[in-house]
Amino acid sequence: MSRASDGSSYRVPLPGSALVAAWRQGYGLAELRRDLLAGLTIGIVAVPLSMALAIATGVPPQHGLYTAIVAGAIIALTGGSRFNVSGPTAAFVVILFPIVANHGIGGLLIATLMAGLILFALGLARLGSLIQFVPYPVVLGFTAGIAVVIALLQLPDFLGLGVDLGENTLGNAVTIARSVPGLDPAELGIGMVTLATLILWPRLRLPIPAPLVGLAVGTLVALAVTPLGIEVDTIASRFSWSLAGESGSGIPPFAPSLTLPWQLPGPDGTPLAVDFALIRELLGPALAIAMLGAIESLLCAVVADGLTRTRHDPNAELLGQGLGNIVAPFFGGITATAALARTATNIRSGAFSPVAAVVHALVVLLAVVLLAGVLALVPMAALAALLFIIAWNMSEARHFLHTLKSAPLSDAAILVICFALTVIFDMVLAVAVGMGLAAALFIRRMAEVTQTRRLDEKESDDLGDLPPGIALYDIDGPLFFGAAEKAVSSLQVVDPDIRVMLLDMRDVPSLDATAIVALQTLAEELHERHIGLVFVGLPARLVLKLRRAGIRREPGRLAVVADQARALRLARRWLATPSGNLG
Repeated sequence: MSRASDGSSYRVPLPGSALVAAWRQGYGLAELRRDLLAGLTIGIVAVPLSMALAIATGVPPQHGLYTAIVAGAIIALTGGSRFNVSGPTAAFVVILFPIVANHGIGGLLIATLMAGLILFALGLARLGSLIQFVPYPVVLGFTAGIAVVIALLQLPDFLGLGVDLGENTLGNAVTIARSVPGLDPAELGIGMVTLATLILWPRLRLPIPAPLVGLAVGTLVALAVTPLGIEVDTIASRFSWSLAGESGSGIPPFAPSLTLPWQLPGPDGTPLAVDFALIRELLGPALAIAMLGAIESLLCAVVADGLTRTRHDPNAELLGQGLGNIVAPFFGGITATAALARTATNIRSGAFSPVAAVVHALVVLLAVVLLAGVLALVPMAALAALLFIIAWNMSEARHFLHTLKSAPLSDAAILVICFALTVIFDMVLAVAVGMGLAAALFIRRMAEVTQTRRLDEKESDDLGDLPPGIALYDIDGPLFFGAAEKAVSSLQVVDPDIRVMLLDMRDVPSLDATAIVALQTLAEELHERHIGLVFVGLPARLVLKLRRAGIRREPGRLAVVADQARALRLARRWLATPSGNLG
């Protein structure tokens, strides 16, 4: 433990606080059985999701599986939430897809490594609580926008169009629209069958996860039409691999192995040359990855706390997310963060501790080693249908429409702007603009809260009749750059007969630099007009701020007192000075 500059103690956050908390609560065979069953369930769910999300990002499916294996286990063991399950998520697609297009899989893994370092630094700096300052309309706006982009990117595979898409969403929409006449009925049929299964299966309330059933149905349909001479695009036909002298199609049937991220191919298929220029180009995307990873992971932890009545450690969670994203790229894993759907499934399945998420990672590992050949048979159209469901759930359409109807007009405007900017441009711009607008609205609202008014004798606590020449003003609310000028400017127009101004500041909780400058200007103007100024009830810490800025007590000119009664006695003395000159 160390001492912060303000005198408060600083405790370095430790990784693995969630695991320690579960262990202290008591961990036995019953709890282990709960974790094993929950881990098996979410592992089955994670296999198809990890493949689909990796493909949506623009990389081969095994990289999504490696992410769930490596990052999923590390984050579970070192994070601060007992129930978060981490792996590839849909929210990252709009950030990662352009990185792959411009820098290849190697660039993506380097950016992920950089983002992991940023997340770890945020955890060490104890900035986990900052998530509460991201307004809900901003979060809802960019997540709904991401959902639209994800759905659009899946249309070529769902319709069997065979077109390549770029970074521009509007351009992609035009390309898809022009290609629709060439759709493949077989691909569309498999996609529709899978989509219908994914929608209808949960209504049966059977224990088998819908993604597993949906992809199994789509795969069986594809196998059934193959003898008829109908070719269907599958993972095996789309992707190939080469490793340690062996090669094949689909997914390599090996556990993830150590590899240096910069040795993987760039956009031209050759290993990247890591230099300052590349790091500079990837710094912006890495910051975006870290920002979104922190938001999504901590929001997921908050939701998990609400479902389980537990408390997570946000700083330890950021440390765990950082460690997972630092290590995963060295094993071929892409960006990972906590996944809300998998976390909710984990809780509903009876998980007790982070051990469930570790079991989930082991289940995915077994699937890669033992079932790679089977996974390679999954049709691309079926994976596109699964991503449609993910996008729909992510959009939170009901909440989106409800917010538009019920929220104040300013908040609804921020929601629409964030949504539109995410779809048309990118999420980073949407969040930056959304946060800027939200901050501006907050400043305006706070400025409206801060009021300055002149009080009469009846409104004062400690005064009787105010003598002629003395005026009492009250400032109520924080004085910061948005409110200071408005509050102080009203004090500059005073009755010419006033010789002493009492400024009651008991209800001023804070001052910023703008407010201090405004008060300093006020004091100087009053001095030039031979009017004394008395600050009443200003807290000691704010008095210290004024002293540091050069605003100090001066007899007959400026003073600081504790209450109105003392201020009145001082003002009477000033008025009684023989010279009658307060300046």
